[in-house]
Formats: sequence, C-alpha cells, structure tokens
Amino acid sequence: MAQDLSVIWNTFNKDLYRYILSRVKDSDTAKDILQDTFIKIQKNISTLKDEKSLKFWIYKITYNSIIDYFRTLNHDRNDLKEIYDENGNTDKTEKEDKTSELAECIVPFINKLPDKYKEALTLTEFKNYSQLELAEHLGISYSGAKSRVQRAKLKLKEIFEECCNISYDKYGNIIDYKSRNCKKSC
Repeated sequence: MAQDLSVIWNTFNKDLYRYILSRVKDSDTAKDILQDTFIKIQKNISTLKDEKSLKFWIYKITYNSIIDYFRTLNHDRNDLKEIYDENGNTDKTEKEDKTSELAECIVPFINKLPDKYKEALTLTEFKNYSQLELAEHLGISYSGAKSRVQRAKLKLKEIFEECCNISYDKYGNIIDYKSRNCKKSC
C-alpha cells in the first residue's frame, strides 16, 4: 500500500495544492491542509470501494479538509457566533447539513453526465482550471469553454432536480430537500 500512496502523492499533490491554495489563499496553510489530506487518505485508503472513483474520493477528502480548516478558523475567531444566530438557532448549521448531504451525490451525478460535460466540470471545479485554461486544454474557443461549463452545471442541476425537490433561500443556499423516489441514486 505504501507504494500506492507514493503513486497517489506523485499523481495528485501538485493539483491538490493548487486547488487548496485557490480556496485558502495562503501558501503555508495550503501546505498544512495538503499534508492533513494525505494523512486522511493514508488512514482511509482501505475504505475506497472502487478504484475508478479514486480521484473524486481524493478531491472529496481535500474539500472536506478545507471545510474543516474554515470551521476551525471560524470557531477560533468567532467563538461559534457564526453558527448560532442571536436567538440561539442553528439554522446555518442545518443548511450546511442539507448541503453536505446533497454534496455526497455530486460525484455520482457528475459521472452520469456526457463525457464532454463531465470533463469540463472536473477540470474547472476539481482541478482548478480557469475557463481559459480549459479552452486551451480542449482546443476550443474561450466562449465555447464557458458555454460548456455552463451547460454542464445546468445538466447537473437537472439531474439533481429529477431526483430531489430542492428548496433554496433567497441567497440560493439549500435549505431543504426531499427525494422524489427516482431511479437514479447517488
């Protein structure tokens, strides 16, 4: 397994670092999160059920590590004020829980997209390509790349809405969802 971990490190560390750095905007913090991410990968590699989903599994761990960092930062700076409103309600936490529950479906639903849309979303959202870099990578125009990403997001939203009735607040945050008993599962 150690040999597999070194292959994983060599394959993903640069892209993961760029992805993390784009979110946290601090080189040292990004390096720390990257290290924590690979510790989690090492500890949990045995739970990976399908090696075909390795990349998405790694990015999910990375995303969760970033979220953990911001939660810790938020707790340290604000003494939990961001989680509870003035009345002691945990509405924000409930919204985060609903979003987190649906987030588990993102990778399986992205995998259901046609290849050209799956590639566009994977590169821009997980590998942190700009749309200009995407255009160059795919050999298409910049406006074509922008359109492809936009269509991919719309198609992904359609897949979600086929399976779930999603309620949003006025800011576009998910506040609740209910399954529609569809054949698609995540």
